[in-house]
Parts: sequence; C-alpha cells; structure tokens
Amino acid sequence: MNINDLLAEKKITQYRLSKISGVPFSTISDICTEKARIEKCSAETVYKLAKALGVAMESLVLDSMECRPNFEIYKSSVCHQVRIMRDINFIIHMLESDTIRKLYQKKWYPESLYLLAMVDYLSRENGLPVCSVWNDLRVARLREPLYPASVLTMCAALESDEPKMMSRSEAIPEFIRFNIVESEVRDVV
Repeated sequence: MNINDLLAEKKITQYRLSKISGVPFSTISDICTEKARIEKCSAETVYKLAKALGVAMESLVLDSMECRPNFEIYKSSVCHQVRIMRDINFIIHMLESDTIRKLYQKKWYPESLYLLAMVDYLSRENGLPVCSVWNDLRVARLREPLYPASVLTMCAALESDEPKMMSRSEAIPEFIRFNIVESEVRDVV
C-alpha cells in the first residue's frame, strides 16, 4: 500500500504524519508527490514512517519496488513464517494485512493463491471455519499446474512425467484446488 493510501485510510495529513514520525514535512511531501521514492529513503526514515502509520517497513517499500521473489523462495519463506508465527497467528496476520488480496490485485496470482491455500489448510488443520473474506478469490485457479522445482528436476532426470503424477496424488487439497502442487508445508528447511 502506498503512503497516500495509508494517509487516507488513517485520516492523517502529511503534516500530522511529519509531527508523529519526526520525518521532515518536505520529505513526506516529496514521497507523496513522487518527487522522491520511498525505497531510496534511509532505513531510519522508512522505520519512522512505518511505525507512525502502524505498518511493517516492508509494506511501504515492497509495493513501490515490485521486486517479485522466486516462487520457490517465496513458498519457503511463507512456510518459515507459519512455523515462527504458529498457525492461528499466521491466519490472523493474513486477515489483518490482507496480503492475499493485495497480491492478487497486483496480478501475483501464484503468490496470492499460495497464501490463500495456506490459510485454508491451516484453518482445516486447526478445526477453524474457512474465512469468507476471500470467497471471491477461491474461484480462481492457475491455468497450468505449478509443481515444486524438485518434482520438475526429478522429471527431467528420469525423462518421465511419473513424478508429476505422484506429486499430484499426494498434494494437499487446499493447494491443488488452485492448481498448486504442494505436499509438504510443515517440514521445510
């Protein structure tokens, strides 16, 4: 979410943000008018702005950078985040941050649907009802199956599609619904 959206959402003026954060008004004005790019600001400035707006530093910077991580690295990062935060806190974080919808709106469909599948899977595992907030996204499905790199490597090495068929049969239902072949989200390294 960009800084102008956050200011509007929180009903804060640029001047007020300057006073709350300690960041000079001219800097905030330059960021808001795109004379300056937030990802070029010092970490201290980004920290102060994020703290004053009540958001993570990453959310201020990543939206403007459009740096899309490798999907395998992204999946691993999500799995580690689940392990660190624990299931329920991860679900709550997804609800509060609305990262799923934000990624979907950026057309980052694999990442968005992976997170949604993870939330649905964790909900099932913990006996929680599926959150209806993303029901409109649950009808989406990737055009082509998205296999783990290890499965694709095995197919190439064996010159066979057998590993793909096996991995599909072992896939977690919440992931396969979106055409994402994923069988292990708990035991990642």
